[in-house]
Amino acid sequence: MSRTRIPTAIALIGVLASSGSLFAEPEWIAGVHPDRRPEKAPVITQFTKDSAWYQRALTGISPPYPASLRFLEDQGNWYTPFIHPGMTGRYDIRGWHHR
Repeated sequence: MSRTRIPTAIALIGVLASSGSLFAEPEWIAGVHPDRRPEKAPVITQFTKDSAWYQRALTGISPPYPASLRFLEDQGNWYTPFIHPGMTGRYDIRGWHHR
């Protein structure tokens, strides 16, 4: 680094540090205590599965739907790989990547 760039870098670090954004304490951190939910963590109060949600979840599956898919009735607003596109090519048995 040249001698002219060093003071500029030091000044930039000083400005960023003084703004507080680098060292500000976050409102909440998920995962610090995995046995309990953080007090200020956002909470989903309502989740409605409309017809578009079911259409996406059942992509590539033809009626009559097997009884094993009844778990979708209990599916909440949490991540499940079943309702998202997976691998491509010959592993894309539900045709997610051809739509």
